[in-house]
Amino acid sequence: MIDFLALSIPGIDLGTSGEPGEVATTLQILALLTILSLAPAILILMTCFTRIVVVLSFVRSALATQQMPPNQVLIGLALFLTFFVMSPVFSEVNENALQPYLNEEIPQEEAIDLAVLPMKEFMAEHTRQKDLALFYKYANKEKPESVEDISFTALVPAYAISELKTAFQIGFVIFIPFLIIDMVVASTLMAMGMMMLPPVMISLPFKILLFVLVDGWYLVVESLLTSF
Repeated sequence: MIDFLALSIPGIDLGTSGEPGEVATTLQILALLTILSLAPAILILMTCFTRIVVVLSFVRSALATQQMPPNQVLIGLALFLTFFVMSPVFSEVNENALQPYLNEEIPQEEAIDLAVLPMKEFMAEHTRQKDLALFYKYANKEKPESVEDISFTALVPAYAISELKTAFQIGFVIFIPFLIIDMVVASTLMAMGMMMLPPVMISLPFKILLFVLVDGWYLVVESLLTSF
């Protein structure tokens, strides 16, 4: 038998010998791990991912197709659409901040400032002034004079609720034609005396047929891309 008590688990020593170079490297590793741990939140709240995934969820709800398309398909499509829309911003961050920092042309603090600026500009462009003013009013702060002066703690939640509002507006427009089909089918079945027949069973094929005939996925994705 294996004596598990005799097995020793190797330890991880993050200590340094006190050299400035080793201390700086350790701090950079910790900063990198912190950024990686916040990557999901950054992707969801600081990019166009929220708007896209909410609209795609509205499409599936309007069609009433239960789990078709599956969640994995919707999340994957939203993820790649996000990379497509955000590619100019990511390219600017890579050219102006990441590559110069990796080539040791600029210090870490300047690289962070250069990387944050394109993200701030993108979020500020799609954030309603009313939402941003809400957080500045609550924090008793003065109105920022430029994008660089906007606080991240106020900009990120303001951008998130602005994206949710826009996504719900698009979802409402998507729901209207499918709602009309449901009302017509329900009224027809009631007039024919078929009250025991669920209207969803009859309206579902018509909604799918309408969505296919008008090339619905193309129209939805086109609307999302033009909204940015």
